[in-house]
Amino acid sequence: MSVLIQLAMTFGMLSLLAVGGGTAVLPEMQTVLAQQFHIDHTAFVHVYSIGQLAPGPNMMMVLVFGYQIAGLLGAGVVLWAFFLPSSVLCLWVGRLWTRIGERPWRRAVQNALEPISIGLMCSGVYAVAKSAVIGPVSIGLAAVTLVVILFTRVNPVIMILGAGAVGALLMRSTGLH
Repeated sequence: MSVLIQLAMTFGMLSLLAVGGGTAVLPEMQTVLAQQFHIDHTAFVHVYSIGQLAPGPNMMMVLVFGYQIAGLLGAGVVLWAFFLPSSVLCLWVGRLWTRIGERPWRRAVQNALEPISIGLMCSGVYAVAKSAVIGPVSIGLAAVTLVVILFTRVNPVIMILGAGAVGALLMRSTGLH
């Protein structure tokens, strides 16, 4: 099978599974990219981190994977495959949702999807953390960053960049991760 077709099928499937946002499919994306395209977990975390810092939707990071796998054409295929199916699905469901109105079962479906979405997003965070938090330095930096972000109004981008710089210095000087 052509690599471009494989990219389209893979990211099209991930697009339709992204209930609750792109973060929900991070564990599956990480697994599929490792198995089918030999992108290791460290490279995945690096691309994900860049996606968090870049302006615009953070899931634009999928274009980087497409580019790494099949160049500029691969990035284009991944762009369309990852964003088009879920966009069409959202448009269709949104129109249906409006027509349904305020029927009681609509609220029941929404109530059921909320914890599922939250659980999928938490699994995405766990998948990234599992690959990124690998030693005392990264554990300490992750904990400090979490506390600062939760209890202050410091911009998360500043925390991510600061933690990256401190981590690079500490890891270089101590040799620990």
